[in-house]
Amino acid sequence: MARPKKQPTQPDLEDDILGTAHTSDGKSRPNDESGLADESYRVTADELRQFIERYERLESEKKDIADAQKEVMAEAKGRGYDTKVMRKVIALRKRDKDDVAEEDAVLQMYLEALGMG
Repeated sequence: MARPKKQPTQPDLEDDILGTAHTSDGKSRPNDESGLADESYRVTADELRQFIERYERLESEKKDIADAQKEVMAEAKGRGYDTKVMRKVIALRKRDKDDVAEEDAVLQMYLEALGMG
């Protein structure tokens, strides 16, 4: 009598992102039996960790800069400046002068068409 074929199930080995094979009992072994792959994957893991840590440091620095910008605006507001207008001036200074001039011309034309200018 012929045995029924087993349906394929999840393989006993699963590769993680670093290429280390994990057996179904949770033990791991490098895919390359020579051990060289294990070292290269460790290097890859170290490099990945370095990228992540650099990104996290930049995130922290970005937060510190945003906090400093808030302090500057709070100080300006305390001295009587309109911070909403200041933010518009900052945004305008970032843009190309020709684009700003063209937008202003169109705005004036629209205001005049509506009797507001």
